[in-house]
Amino acid sequence: MGAMLSFCSGNTRSVNTQRAVLEALELAGIERRGSPDLVLFNAAVGHDLAKLSAAIQAECPGTRVLGASCAGVVGRDGPGESMHDIALMAIHGEGACISHVDGLFGSSSYAKGVELAEGLLAAPRPVHMLYLLASGIDIANDQLIAGIESVLGPDVVIFGATSSDQMQGVATFQCIDGQLYKHAAFAVGIWDPSLEVETQASHGFVAVGTPLRVTRREGNRIIELNGQAAWPVFLERLGLPPEAREADTIPIGALAEALPVALAAEYGNDHILRAVTHHSEQGEIIYATACAEGTDLWLTVRDEERIFSDMERMLQAMDSRQPGRTPVAVFHADCLARGRRLFARVMKEELVHLMQEPFTHEGAVPPWLGMYGFGEYARLGGRNAYHNYTTALAALYRRNGADGS
Repeated sequence: MGAMLSFCSGNTRSVNTQRAVLEALELAGIERRGSPDLVLFNAAVGHDLAKLSAAIQAECPGTRVLGASCAGVVGRDGPGESMHDIALMAIHGEGACISHVDGLFGSSSYAKGVELAEGLLAAPRPVHMLYLLASGIDIANDQLIAGIESVLGPDVVIFGATSSDQMQGVATFQCIDGQLYKHAAFAVGIWDPSLEVETQASHGFVAVGTPLRVTRREGNRIIELNGQAAWPVFLERLGLPPEAREADTIPIGALAEALPVALAAEYGNDHILRAVTHHSEQGEIIYATACAEGTDLWLTVRDEERIFSDMERMLQAMDSRQPGRTPVAVFHADCLARGRRLFARVMKEELVHLMQEPFTHEGAVPPWLGMYGFGEYARLGGRNAYHNYTTALAALYRRNGADGS
């Protein structure tokens, strides 16, 4: 079909693997368009990713299939938070290439970023943006980004997410052409010259109290906070017992790092957030990025009004950069802690409607692939960055007058 990429998506809920795949592909309109070159899918942990991948490949012979586990999905038809929701994005055309790595941990993040990016160098044209999906546990995301940029340059735009489980911090999964992994990453490098991308992220949490100071660390492992073993100090500050696990801390334990003034003005918040998705038996916190000694970390509170107002601010900023235009696809990474608290749970429907409405054209939401994961990739201050507890959107647009030549 040539270099120009086209996108279609579908999301559905079904316990049965085959039915889930058939319904999602039907909603995406695959029968009318023929087998895609690539299918990306997100699936809640009630599904077996390898079986989903096999079912997609059976319906779309010859298609590359890349998937990830998550705590819920978002598609054109809104959010789905059950154990059996799936969402997929089918991509037709030759304007993208794929790379993947295994063995991704905090200590190997930079080297694996280099390896991942080197796998995209054979593209017919330079890759100028990439969709990144990485493991959600024990990864130094800033180092992964740095490794990618060392090969592709800092101007490549990185967007995407890290995989998750049901916010337990036990294991997250990535599936590459039917092969299941726990510590892998894949990248879809887009070289289609007719496409450009806008990315932005927003959270809406507020830092409170006296910060904890990182007094000892190695890479992305925080060994001590305030001179004591990090995990017990973290639990104590949250008011949780020593036996608490990540499932207890993740919903309430967002940690905040102060941003420079210029970045805070763009972000609409003085702090960027980090999630603690794992800890060691020795009481270390496995942090989402490399964290320097002397860094202050604040606890945070969820500010519902600010979540919505900051979302509106973000959408206005994105629209101001592409006024009156409709994207050809939207990639979306989000956090389960965002939305309004109703009926003893956080409701996502209103927030998702708010974010989709500006991109809607003649009543139709563009092809949309979203997940509730452990973290999000989006630009900040003109540079690639990693975020937690945000809504992060990447809207792909056809360049004005682009014909793919």
